[in-house]
Amino acid sequence: MSFKTETHIEKVLRPWLTLVLAAAIATISGCSAARQAAAPPPVQQFGHVILVVEENHSYPDVIGNSAMPYLNSLASTYGLATQYYANVHPSISNYFMLTTGQFISLDNAYGGTVNADNIVRELTAAGKTWKCYAESLPQPGYLGGDAYPYLKHHNPFAYFSDVTQQPAQTANLVPFTQFAADLKAGQLPNFSFVVPNVLDDGHDGSLSSADTWLQQNVGPVISSSVFQNDGLLIITFDEGDLGDVEHGGGHVATVVVSPKAKKNDKSNALHQHQSTLRLILRSLGISQLPGAAATASDMNEFFQ
Repeated sequence: MSFKTETHIEKVLRPWLTLVLAAAIATISGCSAARQAAAPPPVQQFGHVILVVEENHSYPDVIGNSAMPYLNSLASTYGLATQYYANVHPSISNYFMLTTGQFISLDNAYGGTVNADNIVRELTAAGKTWKCYAESLPQPGYLGGDAYPYLKHHNPFAYFSDVTQQPAQTANLVPFTQFAADLKAGQLPNFSFVVPNVLDDGHDGSLSSADTWLQQNVGPVISSSVFQNDGLLIITFDEGDLGDVEHGGGHVATVVVSPKAKKNDKSNALHQHQSTLRLILRSLGISQLPGAAATASDMNEFFQ
């Protein structure tokens, strides 16, 4: 009697167990497929990536402003991120977000050393070259404070332990005058961080002056054979007007320029500075992404 009862239960349960097992396998397979689908798509690869950071103006101040005809010509010819927002006020935190994926400090007078994972660490680990070209930097390798119109808190590389504690890396902090020389000699590094001084970045000078500076210094880069072969240029603003706190740091203009970029392309996707950090590293073939860059929105839509 007992044997017949167990056999009957087995017969009743077997179809149900089979269905449960099949459902479990399907769920596992579905999760695996979902994980595969969620993997970031490949991004266009570049040999030379240049980031130029302007200062303290919101998107409506810049896009469509007749005082900035050159930047607007780039925005209409190449890619424009129409929903790009800085992360916070004041400046220093946005510069750190662009290079570490973290805020690090909200104090423009910050004097500490940054040990967090950062763009230099990842570039170096991947065998990529870099330089920070800072206009009005007093001398190569300068790690000191402000030397107006150069402001240290606009140069996050001067805080990284990976730079300050390694003379070979400190030497990559150079005055902006070196940029034209490296371009002419075909010696631009894989990544260039370009820091105009506060008279030329829109901070203390006019937007018209900032636009003239861009035309004089960015124009030759775009037309160079090096850039036309494998170049990517990103121009962004560190933060919006101080009264603009949308998404933390305000609505800012960000332009993506490359011969490999879509022409006259406008993206409505939400991006912030960690997205730019992600784009820089991934476009140089680096998959290890610091801080918030690891989960930031991709900017792949700008490329062919």
